[in-house]
Amino acid sequence: MNISPKSLYDWYRSTLRNPRYRWWVVLGTVVYLISPIDIAPDFIPIAGQIDDIMVLTLLLSEVTQMVLDFAKQRKGDLETNAETKPAQDTVDVNAVSVEG
Repeated sequence: MNISPKSLYDWYRSTLRNPRYRWWVVLGTVVYLISPIDIAPDFIPIAGQIDDIMVLTLLLSEVTQMVLDFAKQRKGDLETNAETKPAQDTVDVNAVSVEG
């Protein structure tokens, strides 16, 4: 079994993007960050904070990317609906010249 940082990152990212497990992963990440039991315990001066910062950065970057993707998709949906829906507020008028 090959456990590398890249494989862990790919697993975390794919699990976080799965709507079924998204909130469980976020909750687990928050619990990991607050818990004194983790890969490098927080009482070790530098290493304890580095792993927490890495996990927090990973969580924030993935959640930010998901929000941006959702916003782009939502904007695209709104633009598509605006383009396909005919304007109902327009009035066609035939201009007639009046000379007096």
